[in-house]
Amino acid sequence: MKKIILLLSIVFNLVSCKQNQKTNTGTKDVNHSIEQELTAKLDSIVSNGKIIGVGVTMVNQNRVLYSNGFGYADKEAQIPYTKNTIQHIASVSKTLIGIALFKAQEMGKLNIDDPIEKHLPFKVVNPSFPMESITIRHLAQHTSGINDTEQYMDNAWILKKGQDLTQISTEYPAQRLNPPEKEVPMDVYLKEYLMVGGNYYQADNFINFRPGQRYNYSNIGATLAALVLEKATGMSFSDFTKEHILIPLDMTSSGWFLEHVDKSKHSKLYRNDYSLLPLYGAITYPDGMLITSPSDMGKYLTELIKGYSGNGTLLSADSYANYFKEQLKKEHFESRNADNPYNEDYSPALFIGHSALGYIGHSGGDAGVGTWMFFNKEKKTGRFIVINTDTGNDNREKELEYYSIWDTMDSYLEKLGK
Repeated sequence: MKKIILLLSIVFNLVSCKQNQKTNTGTKDVNHSIEQELTAKLDSIVSNGKIIGVGVTMVNQNRVLYSNGFGYADKEAQIPYTKNTIQHIASVSKTLIGIALFKAQEMGKLNIDDPIEKHLPFKVVNPSFPMESITIRHLAQHTSGINDTEQYMDNAWILKKGQDLTQISTEYPAQRLNPPEKEVPMDVYLKEYLMVGGNYYQADNFINFRPGQRYNYSNIGATLAALVLEKATGMSFSDFTKEHILIPLDMTSSGWFLEHVDKSKHSKLYRNDYSLLPLYGAITYPDGMLITSPSDMGKYLTELIKGYSGNGTLLSADSYANYFKEQLKKEHFESRNADNPYNEDYSPALFIGHSALGYIGHSGGDAGVGTWMFFNKEKKTGRFIVINTDTGNDNREKELEYYSIWDTMDSYLEKLGK
């Protein structure tokens, strides 16, 4: 009798295993079919040629659901844009400043509400409010009163050495791309910009509102927060974020400088007219110069959603809660757009923001670069897109193609997450 029971048990288990294998195989087949369908739709959009190269990633709080590239990383050489192609991601980079600040706070190196003068070797004050201290929180919520002027737009970006520029114009309408000899250390640049009498100082480097009073998005303020972190921790911002963000998340393709990444995987960057842009960096690199891939950004965005849900690995649940906490009220804004679902400026947290319609994230744009990274607060699903082509307000077709890619990704999120 025991032998019969044992035999029946073995047969039952074998049948169950085969059924599970069929179920798993069926699920994989369905997912593969959905991925193929999405790939075909995205490829069809990009094949119109308005945007030269695109990288995308879709995630939930458990895993990367989809990551791919379309078009070309190098149109002239016909090199495809893939999920492992790298380029800088503009202001989406600022979200790492927020994570780094909270990691430093957990380590006891600083407090988010510290006056910045506690950590800096030079004093920064709004000349209209000389007795009011600027805090790290003010920098992180963009209420410091520090303003980006033409002194920032004209001096922050530096051309990379060793490029053959005989066929590439260095002229660019929005950002001046300066020769390598114009580069100065980040701390020197900030001191010259923020202190009275500095080479880049002018009256409108600060707005006429006291610290904490008015939202005013500031790249200089973001870079200053990174400098505060450097002085508080004794580590460069690039080394600190590598040790505490990039390595723990296995973001092996990512870094802040071309010297720290595999340059053979780097995309070319293109102007609005599809001519080549030279490669460039920035003195203010923490505000927008993280070089990364769609594949690596999938790991990062998954971590952000986990952190928002209280299950992150980089920071404690309490630190993540404070990182994502909405900071400001209506009176802090001159105006804001309640109709845009992907507008992080509507309700800022700390170097990341909440839109009016249920999304958290950041957008970015630089010469030859456009990026969005947002996740749905309720569904815990997220998307990332990066392009290597200027869109520009004068080319509506490129913008519409960008939105079409983004919206198509959204329509497949639930299908891929099943």
